[in-house]
Amino acid sequence: MSATYALKRLAWALPTLLLVAVAVFALLRMVPGDPAQLMLGDAADAVQLDALRETMGLNQSLPVQFARWLQAALRGDLGRSLANDQAVLPLILERFRVTASIVLAAVALAGLIAVPLGTIAAWKQNSALDLAVVGGATLLLSIPSFWLGLLMLLFFGLKLGWVPVVGYVGFGEDPWQALLYVALPIVTLTLIETGVLTRMARSAAIDVLRLEYVAHARSKGLRESTVLRRHVLPNAFAPTLTLLGIVLGNLLGGIAVIETVFTLPGLGRLLVDGITARDYPVVQGCMLFVATIYVLVNLLVDLLYPLFDPRVAAE
Repeated sequence: MSATYALKRLAWALPTLLLVAVAVFALLRMVPGDPAQLMLGDAADAVQLDALRETMGLNQSLPVQFARWLQAALRGDLGRSLANDQAVLPLILERFRVTASIVLAAVALAGLIAVPLGTIAAWKQNSALDLAVVGGATLLLSIPSFWLGLLMLLFFGLKLGWVPVVGYVGFGEDPWQALLYVALPIVTLTLIETGVLTRMARSAAIDVLRLEYVAHARSKGLRESTVLRRHVLPNAFAPTLTLLGIVLGNLLGGIAVIETVFTLPGLGRLLVDGITARDYPVVQGCMLFVATIYVLVNLLVDLLYPLFDPRVAAE
C-alpha cells in the first residue's frame, strides 16, 4: 500500500467526520418543540427551563452551540446524562463493550461461513449445490432480524430451555453464563448477514473464475482445490471485504432491535432508552459515536483493501 493512497483516504475521512458531526447536531435540533421542555416535561417551571437552557447553551445561537459542542466532543466530553447524571462517554463505552462483542463475533462468523460457501457455489455455478446456496442466502436475506430472534428465543429458550431468555451476565463475572446470554444474538446476526455476504462472495468468485490467470493455472495442471485456494479465494475476498465493512457499520448502527429483543444492555439499548427518556446528551452522544465508528471502520477497510487487491495499491 502506497503512502499516497493512505493519505488520500485519511484526507477524505476528516471532512466526512465533520459532516457526521454536523448531521448529528442538526438532526436533534430539527425535533419539534423546545429541547429543554421536552427533556424536563410539562411539569417544569420557567426557572428550571432557563437553568437547563443555560447549562446546555440552548439560549445561544446555533453556530455557537455547535462550536461549543464540537470542541467538547473533541476533548471526549459528550455531556452528562439527564436521567442518571453520569458522564455520557464512559456510559457509551461501557455499553459498547456488549455491542462490540456481539457484532464482531457475528461478522467474523458470517465472513468465515459466507466466503468459502460463496466461492464453492461459484465454482459449481448452475448446479444443484449452487441453487441451494443461492436459495438459502436469499431466504436469509428475506427474514427480519427481530422475527428470527424471537423464533430463536421461543425455540431454544422457552421450548428447549438451552439458553436464558431474559437478562445478561458480563464475561468478567461468569464467562460461560455470559456466552449463553449472547449465543442467540450472535447466531441470529450471523445467519442474517451470511445471506448477503454469500451472494457477494459468489458474485466476486464468478468474476475471478472467468479471468485468464485462472485458466492458465488450470492449464498448468493444478488441482481445482489448489486453484480455488491460491487464486480464486484471495482475489474474490477483496470485494467482499468492502461489504464486510459496510455490514459491520450497519450492525453497529442497527443493533438496537436485537438488543431490545434479547434485553441486552448494549449501545443500541442505551440509545432507545435515551430517546424514551428524552435524554438529549445520551442520544446525541450515541449517534455521534456510532456514526464515527462507521466512518472509521470503512476507513480501515479502505486501508486494508490493497492487501487483497494489488491494483488498488498501485494507484
